[in-house]
This record gives sequence, structure tokens and C-alpha cells, in this order.
Amino acid sequence: MARYTGPVCRLCRREGVKLYLKGEKCYSAKCVFEHRPEAPGHRARFRRKPTEYGIQLREKQKARRIYGVLERQFRTYYRRATRARGVSGEVLLQLLERRLDNVVYRMGLASSRAEARQLVRHGHFTVNGRRVNIPSFQVREGDEVAVHEKSRNLPRLKELAGLGAQRGVPDWLEVDHEKMKGKVLRLPKREEIDVPVQERLIIEFYSR
Repeated sequence: MARYTGPVCRLCRREGVKLYLKGEKCYSAKCVFEHRPEAPGHRARFRRKPTEYGIQLREKQKARRIYGVLERQFRTYYRRATRARGVSGEVLLQLLERRLDNVVYRMGLASSRAEARQLVRHGHFTVNGRRVNIPSFQVREGDEVAVHEKSRNLPRLKELAGLGAQRGVPDWLEVDHEKMKGKVLRLPKREEIDVPVQERLIIEFYSR
């Protein structure tokens, strides 16, 4: 699959903001962005003032990189958002937040969305008692997400459950870290989605 496999800290520098792509390292003093916040490339300082199109493009790329979504997938989310009821930008972010890999990350059972994606692909999680290994699976209100019974004794998942209990969980989720499971209480509101993205610019980008 055409997925970015290079240094992810470079992506944060390119967007000019922390995207928290490396889990615990992003919260520590070892974070590369803390020491080198400038854009990568030896000609970064000579870049021209961004155009309106460039600003919209950067917002779209930022959202894609935060959630680890390919361009074709992201465009599909945009189309679904514009057809649904409500504000298109908010609906777009809700669709991204409802991805199973993101829900696992929000529950505190993975240090990053990339790790959550890997854990889901390896079949370590269930939705309503059924094993699901598709990271883009859309959870719904009332769904129960849990670590598979055979995976609960894995040292890494035990460690993540302990760290997740300290990190906190958004209000639209209910999580029991001891039992390694959680429930989707409702859809997230815009103010509960803490991603540094202006979704209005993304809608404008695709509406050109």
C-alpha cells in the first residue's frame, strides 16, 4: 500500500505543528519538533508566502497525516460528509474520529494512531464481541470495543492499558482500562475533537 514510511517527525516540521505521530516521544523532551520546528529542507527559509490554495492544501494534508489516511480514502470521507446532514466539516471530522484505529487510540489502548492501526490489523480488538481487523471500520453509537480475550495477557497491551488510564479519555467514550474495553456513548462534538485542523478550509479545498 502507498503509505508514508519515512521519518514521521519530518511531517510535523513540514506542517509547522505537532501532529503527535510517535506516541510518548511527542510528549517528552526528545521530541524533534521541540528542537527543530522549522520546515525540512535547506531552502525552507526562502519559501514564498503561501497562497489561499496552499493554505487549504496544508490543512488537508495535516488532517490526512494525523489520522493516517490515504488521499483516496480521505476524498471518500469528504464525499460522505457532504452528503450527510449537518455541517460538512464537522461531519468529516466525526467520520475520521469513528475509525476503529482512532477509537482504540482515544481509549488509551495505543500510544499513537499508527500503533492502534497495527494492533487492529493483527486482530487484537473486537467490536460487539466480533473480531475486527479493519482499521477504517466505522464504529457507531453504543458499540463496545474491547481487547480480544486471547490478547489481554500480552505485556504491551497491559502496559498501554496502564498508560491510558493516566492519559484520560474523551467524554464521548466510556473506558474500563482494567477490563480493557470501552463503549461509544455518542458521536463526538466538534469541541471534543482536539486536532489542530480548520475543517472549513478542507471543505473549501475539495469544493474548488
